[in-house]
Amino acid sequence: METRLRFLLGDLCANASLGTLIALVCAGLVSENWNPLLAMLAGMLLGMLLAFPASIVAGIYLGAFEIMIPMMLTGMVSGMAVAMLAAMAPLPVGEASQWGASLGIATLALTYMANAALRGEVSRWT
Repeated sequence: METRLRFLLGDLCANASLGTLIALVCAGLVSENWNPLLAMLAGMLLGMLLAFPASIVAGIYLGAFEIMIPMMLTGMVSGMAVAMLAAMAPLPVGEASQWGASLGIATLALTYMANAALRGEVSRWT
């Protein structure tokens, strides 16, 4: 788990901006006459397709292993949630971008917590 400030802020900005981008694209694509289940599937696919090249570009600067999982998960979650919300009711641009950024930050936080829980306590034998 990275602890240097440059990488933490980079992860935070990358996930928040990716979540916002995917939310805006999904909100623009999906309208109220979509079936929410189909909108959720389309949002998930679109989010993953947009997150892959974005994670490759961000991986150049922030490390590919550290950034790919949170960004792909952000793309999937943000796409699914915002597309389903847009299928149920009209979703303004500002609200969609807030949802996307919030989901991106929440996904990053959950990824960091899961990483810490899976690693557990590490003892060094010296």
